[in-house]
Amino acid sequence: MIREIDFNIPELTNMKKYPKELFYIGNTQLLQKKKISIIGTRRPNSYTKEFTHKLAHKLSSLDICIVSGAAMGVDAISHLAAKPENTIAVVANGLDIRYPSVNKNLISNIEEKGLVLSAYKVGEKARNYTFVLRNEIVVALGDILIVTQADLNSGSLTSVQYAIKMKKKIYTLPHRINESLGTQELVKKGLVEPIYNIEDFISKYTNTNEIKKTTDELLLFCENNPSYEEAVLKFGNRVFEYELEGKIAINNAKVSVI
Repeated sequence: MIREIDFNIPELTNMKKYPKELFYIGNTQLLQKKKISIIGTRRPNSYTKEFTHKLAHKLSSLDICIVSGAAMGVDAISHLAAKPENTIAVVANGLDIRYPSVNKNLISNIEEKGLVLSAYKVGEKARNYTFVLRNEIVVALGDILIVTQADLNSGSLTSVQYAIKMKKKIYTLPHRINESLGTQELVKKGLVEPIYNIEDFISKYTNTNEIKKTTDELLLFCENNPSYEEAVLKFGNRVFEYELEGKIAINNAKVSVI
């Protein structure tokens, strides 16, 4: 059921103008949690996909709520890695519309277990100007902003400008030459900080210096993204079992921890 927010959200006071109306479906208790916003390109490369997933998953496992914009690419990966029950999706249309349609199942799951927010009434379709406000809300909700990949002139870079105005720390992944040129330019200017070590980064945003580590040999082995052949050779049928249990994923003949 679509409802209207009838209380103040402190983080949104950082916006240029507090939203006139906010509508939601889901669990508003997530707004009380520590939150980190993750955004980026709709067409991430394989490296970005892998490390966006790792970041969002590890942060969520430490009870940090992941905020993003429900778009294709980095947004969808972030929501999925966090799991529906620990993510907030901010959309650019009325909540009677699940857009983009390719993510309708994802958005439906977040409605049921997480939280979907919108500044737009029922029936309002996504337009260029609605994405601008959506982006500002996504940035405002998070304690920090992570832009895992963005090209020059990317819409994600407008979100960076919001974060700068809100005096939020901004992070990105370190990319190869000629990749993610938008974030690389911001790194050159000292506006964005690369994440070189995920564990070190996460420890900075949790109140502990000891990140819980698994003692499962297979999962530890898979953290280094071995080939499927290497994993099966070393652990045999356990690889199939772990895949069925949703502990690992196999993409492009590589194994990764979920």
